[in-house]
Amino acid sequence: MQPLAQQTRRYFLGKTGLGVGAAACHTLMASEDASADQRAPSRHALAAKPPMIPAKAKSVIYLHMAGSPSQLELFENKPALKKYHDKPCPQEYLEGKRFAFIKGVPKMLAGQFAFRQHGEAGQWISELLPKFSEVADQACIIRTVNTDQFNHSPAQL
Repeated sequence: MQPLAQQTRRYFLGKTGLGVGAAACHTLMASEDASADQRAPSRHALAAKPPMIPAKAKSVIYLHMAGSPSQLELFENKPALKKYHDKPCPQEYLEGKRFAFIKGVPKMLAGQFAFRQHGEAGQWISELLPKFSEVADQACIIRTVNTDQFNHSPAQL
């Protein structure tokens, strides 16, 4: 059993393969009639409560793309990385870190594809996603995910 400190929403979503879908399942499956009943006060202190702001999303598309292209090739424009391309990784990035498959001093690798800003928000999107860039303002790109895992496989979710 994990300590209580690790039993957080992030832990739950990270350990359930369809965590994001499970979190949205109740809302997506609830009918209009059922949502009216939810707004009635519950006598149970731990019962689910309706959101303070009504949800606008009608559906959720959750993509877990193991083996997919890197975010550096799709959504993360890193123009400064181009000047370090094919050069040894600076020691400051390696000190005190553990890597699963890297030995010695690896070389830096910049993204290989062009980026442009799209939509009113100016989302940076790669040339690899021309259709996605057409709906850039309708998408939410999450860039705040992090982990303490040093190996890719356990850090995927």
